[in-house]
Amino acid sequence: MVGWVLMIVREITESEKAAYNQSVTHIIQSWEWGEFRKKAQVDLMRLGHFEGKTLTCAYQLTFHTVPFLKKTIGYFPKGPMPNEKMIETLKEVGEQKNAAFIKIEPNVLSDKQQTTLRQSSGQASDKLKQLGLVPSKKSLFTKYNFLIDLTKSEEELLALMHPKTRYNIGIAQRKNVQVYESTKSADFETYLKLYFATTKRQKYFGHTQAYHQLLWETLMPVNMARLLIAKYDQKPVVAWMLFNFGQTLYYPYGGSSVEHKDIMASNLVAWEAIRLGKKMGFKIFDMWGALPPDVKENHPWYGFHRFKAGYGPIHIEYIGTYDLILKPQLYNLLNVADKLRWIYLKTLRR
Repeated sequence: MVGWVLMIVREITESEKAAYNQSVTHIIQSWEWGEFRKKAQVDLMRLGHFEGKTLTCAYQLTFHTVPFLKKTIGYFPKGPMPNEKMIETLKEVGEQKNAAFIKIEPNVLSDKQQTTLRQSSGQASDKLKQLGLVPSKKSLFTKYNFLIDLTKSEEELLALMHPKTRYNIGIAQRKNVQVYESTKSADFETYLKLYFATTKRQKYFGHTQAYHQLLWETLMPVNMARLLIAKYDQKPVVAWMLFNFGQTLYYPYGGSSVEHKDIMASNLVAWEAIRLGKKMGFKIFDMWGALPPDVKENHPWYGFHRFKAGYGPIHIEYIGTYDLILKPQLYNLLNVADKLRWIYLKTLRR
């Protein structure tokens, strides 16, 4: 047939790294993030869809062994919108890996968000259900996020902020809080100390020190990770780790001291992160998650949500989390077991 091109799906090779990174849209899907996961002994597959020699779609996913069972669970975060060929491939790969199911969290806006932005090309949620995916009982990435448009001027960005946020930035500046960028080992140790002090104080489950260490050692040397440290009277009080990929600067992790809360150092760090993103030429500042728009003030993370909202970001809703079920009976059992596990872990945090 004239003009017919064979579509093949295969694993991406090292020589195709640049083309791979140009195809994906989130740092979690970046080649470098995949290398971090592989260094952590996580089973990772990096796949590409090709028409002839042209890469048309690329993504990576991981498989995690279920304790006491010879089964795995697949995790596919922040990838493209699934299509029939992708689902066919995931089923094949899932069978090879003896997976009970694959959790899929596309980097795709919700139907409502697409309609608001006039980007809708049909009901994405309906397409996912037609492909045999079911809404997941548990999400890993948040369904909502805050994004800041870094193409705006500093004056425009300040004008979009809540007055209280601008006021708090001014307090930190008048108190002579010093914020600096760093990739030094000593400052990374400071970051770890403040991060884990914060997780303990706020009683939430963060990643392990080994996770942070390996992530830093993988992304920092290739200029994809850096720190922002705030000092007051020569003492570190706030530390953030920032990532970058493509046209986006990400704020995923941070920590703060219980001391000197009145100097509003975190507000200044956030503002300096925005300014740094502009200086480095990025177009978006991704704040790595938000709560729903109708969240109640008694929600345990409302304070953090409100802090981010103070910077006048766009509130984004993604399509959410879906599961590709490969072993139905085991799928239900594993979801019940996971729910009981988290109930137990949360009792330990009280």
